[in-house]
Amino acid sequence: MGQTLSEPITEKTTTISYNANYQVASSCMQGWRVHMEDAHTIDLNLNGGQDVFFGVYDGHGGARVAKYAESHVHKVIVKQPEFGRGNVTEAIKKGFLEVDELMQRDDNFTDEVSGTTAVTVLIKDEKLYCGNVGDSRAIACVDGKLVPLSFDHKPNNEGESRRIIAAGGWIEFNRVNGSLALSRALGDFSFKGNKTKNAKEQMVTAFPDVIDHDVTNKYEFIVLACDGIWDVLSSEEVLDFVRHRISEQKPLQQICEELLSRCLAPDCFMGGLGCDNMTVIIVCFLNGGTYEALAARCRSSRAANGNENVVKPSDN
Repeated sequence: MGQTLSEPITEKTTTISYNANYQVASSCMQGWRVHMEDAHTIDLNLNGGQDVFFGVYDGHGGARVAKYAESHVHKVIVKQPEFGRGNVTEAIKKGFLEVDELMQRDDNFTDEVSGTTAVTVLIKDEKLYCGNVGDSRAIACVDGKLVPLSFDHKPNNEGESRRIIAAGGWIEFNRVNGSLALSRALGDFSFKGNKTKNAKEQMVTAFPDVIDHDVTNKYEFIVLACDGIWDVLSSEEVLDFVRHRISEQKPLQQICEELLSRCLAPDCFMGGLGCDNMTVIIVCFLNGGTYEALAARCRSSRAANGNENVVKPSDN
């Protein structure tokens, strides 16, 4: 689980930004961990303002790889020739691998031991592309219903375990070589040294899964978060938590902070659940309207669907 403090650091760093199409809030909290190793990106002006990008990077073993990803992943993706030709999926795949390669060639990262998950959402031309390595996660709320945007990469997953073993690794205690609890990541270069395998075939790879969806006016919001959130609440619970509070017209940045507080453990005797760093980004789809109009839509569809809360609203 990593070292923990005697008391959690609960101060939150929170932002809010918006344009005609989106209202976006983020919040991050160190929690019980000795160091803050998360990073995140919000770019509402990607590619000269034509596109938008969001990313959550959950570092482990240090923060350097996560901070590098925060500054570079979106920029490297848009520089891929495939991006200009409209093949965004391929641009994301090549971009992730290039960022990993850039770090490996950088003398500043010699002997670097840290790594990071990466879950990103890029929206271009009414299409959403989610690129993911690791166990951070993104979900969408579409007309009140859950749409998973990413799937966790764990060593015991059948395809992941085959790659790990083929690259000379093993799985013990659900961890790669008994050490790493996820099977894809940026960084973690000690797991990428098999000279007979390419970058996609290493026991831990930076090659992402990319899932795309057409964006319609039924999209309400998306949530990107590190596993400090998803270890405590399910995707359905997070969706219900956020949607109920939007329907109450709570400020979006307050919803982010309430979610982190909800997931924070009261102590660190719960097997590590709720003791991690936590970062969340919530992206609301305004469709040229207002946040108040989105809140009204959430209220009306909840009533129509008879939707019951999975996580009861707090009084925060």
